[in-house]
Amino acid sequence: MTAFRRYNQLNYITGAMMPPILFCSQCGSETSRKIPKYDDHPRFVCQTCDHIHYQNPNLVVGTLPTWEDRLLLCRRAIEPGYGLWTLPGGFMENDETVEQGAMRETFEECHADVELIAPYTIYSIPHINQVHMMFRANMRNSQFSGGKESLEVKLFHHSTIPWNEIAFRVVRTTIKHFVSDSEKGEYPLHIGTISRASER
Repeated sequence: MTAFRRYNQLNYITGAMMPPILFCSQCGSETSRKIPKYDDHPRFVCQTCDHIHYQNPNLVVGTLPTWEDRLLLCRRAIEPGYGLWTLPGGFMENDETVEQGAMRETFEECHADVELIAPYTIYSIPHINQVHMMFRANMRNSQFSGGKESLEVKLFHHSTIPWNEIAFRVVRTTIKHFVSDSEKGEYPLHIGTISRASER
């Protein structure tokens, strides 16, 4: 069986969002999907050297950058969600903290220099193997511009947020929390789950 056919079959069988690991990173032999000894989850295991290839959720970090009473949003120049508005954020890199990742993503997408205030939302999205962590942040100055992944960047008053053009459910939920909490003047940490059903 070719690697391409195995890839398609494994995607169909597992429903996985992460790509299957077809070949061992240690010896280059083919892998098979099975439950290793002393484990309770299926893994990709080398058929020759028995090396176990673990796949774990990805952490997405970002910010809610504010200047005075306005929230900074960026309009996506890439898929998914091309042309829709979102908060600056993205996947953490190796060798960085969640704080560093959130500030880096904000600068890359908005060219905005921010000071983090506190973690604000932590949402698990199990069906795509992601955890999203967003920080409240103050912009150090009013300077910003679009990065290579943003068509444009704009400050919005709460009354002008383009709700029908927000890219992702987790972003929309986070912004709704922020608008509501701003009216109360209290910003508790919000923790939850975005299910497959709620994405529809």
